[in-house]
Amino acid sequence: MNSPIQLDSPQDIPLFPLRVVMFPGSRLDLQIFEQRYLDMISRCMRNGTGFGICLLREGDEVVSEEGRQTIHRTGTYCTVIDWDQLDNGLLGITVEGLAKFRITDCWQGDSGVLEATVTFSEQDRLGKEAIPLDDAYAALVGLLQSLEQHPLVEQKKLTIDYGNLWELGWRLVEFIPLAVDQKQQLLDLDDPWERISAIEQLVAEMAGEP
Repeated sequence: MNSPIQLDSPQDIPLFPLRVVMFPGSRLDLQIFEQRYLDMISRCMRNGTGFGICLLREGDEVVSEEGRQTIHRTGTYCTVIDWDQLDNGLLGITVEGLAKFRITDCWQGDSGVLEATVTFSEQDRLGKEAIPLDDAYAALVGLLQSLEQHPLVEQKKLTIDYGNLWELGWRLVEFIPLAVDQKQQLLDLDDPWERISAIEQLVAEMAGEP
């Protein structure tokens, strides 16, 4: 799937620091209640643009005037694909990851939202040419197929290309129960073969294999 959004580098984008790690093709439901983020989402939807989700190193997702946030420098650029006014009065949105980026400069904008100059990955992005898989990855494909049956994954309504190394790596990191710091380390990797090798090792460790 190719995005109509231009992922030219460098580009200045708003950031949404969270305690989650997203990958291209990831989908995440969010409830928006802080005014600065309501304004940010409104601008993005009006202009047909997106924003970056980065993992928080330090600080809270909701920041007081005295609060300070420290973020990882690699994140994922997302766009709003669905929204609704929730029963609790908050704005509910669903976002989808488009491409990985690295931050080259970061500052707090006048609105209170973190902003950054970023460079988008030419590799980790939707629409990238698929890397075909061979039978050596059948076990990981089977694992991903079983994870997709989980109700929390099913409700995301993802279309997964099981024959694509990019998708296999992205979705396994998303669905396997790993600590967010481990997920961040896997997002930081640029080589999809290195990422899938690291996933194989993590899966083996979780299974108690030597």
